[in-house]
Amino acid sequence: MAKIIAISNQKGGVGKTTTAINLSSALSHLGNKVLLVDFDSQGNASQGLDALTSNGQPTVYNVILEDYPIEKAIVHGQKTPVDILPANISLAGADLVMDRLDYGKEQLLKAALEPVRDEYDFIIIDCPPSLGLLNTNALTAADSVLIPVQCEYYALEGVTQLLLTIRLVQKTSNPNLSIEGILMTMFDYRTRLSVDVSQEVRHTFGRLVYQNSIPRNVKLSEAPSRGVSIFEYDTRCKGAKAYASLAREMLHIEEEPAP
Repeated sequence: MAKIIAISNQKGGVGKTTTAINLSSALSHLGNKVLLVDFDSQGNASQGLDALTSNGQPTVYNVILEDYPIEKAIVHGQKTPVDILPANISLAGADLVMDRLDYGKEQLLKAALEPVRDEYDFIIIDCPPSLGLLNTNALTAADSVLIPVQCEYYALEGVTQLLLTIRLVQKTSNPNLSIEGILMTMFDYRTRLSVDVSQEVRHTFGRLVYQNSIPRNVKLSEAPSRGVSIFEYDTRCKGAKAYASLAREMLHIEEEPAP
């Protein structure tokens, strides 16, 4: 049965989609079968893995709100070894449709994923930058939450608000939800700001913060334009090495010694 991890932070621009794509790919390259669920109406994860191939293509919206079979909506990776349940702008109206439901509005994604959960080792959910019903659905479906935090001032504000939402979901719809970890992103060791923010987050949250952080790396920004993860684009760059190390840290796999 798959472990379901929601990648969430209501602040935009913190590296959620970059992490969703490249962590999914890293886990796959380590021998795991991975499904990436694009749950953001911007559809950046879908675009970044070249998963939206035709007009009228079924998406996660059709699956959760129109009972479309999830098996028929999943796109099997061609360039990157990750399956993806895509999203597009139609998901922008999902909150309003969900809100009209009398019951079960927080459980829609969880129910939709159930038929394929046994087929994967990991299901990664790329959450929207908000704290609405879409995000609540993702947290209700998930076993744990990975929180990307950009190395900038006010970083802790976003984390604090998300933690309040996580506690609410634990009380109302998913008591077993846990924090997978906090990931420092866009880290630049040459700047005092990155170092200070990283130290503050580590002081506040201790062992919840991953030892590995994700550096600023232009290759990570370039890869989506080719419809691939960083591992198909440039496996030797700093970004690829960072996500590979993060996946190993999550799986508690020792780093291989350099040749």
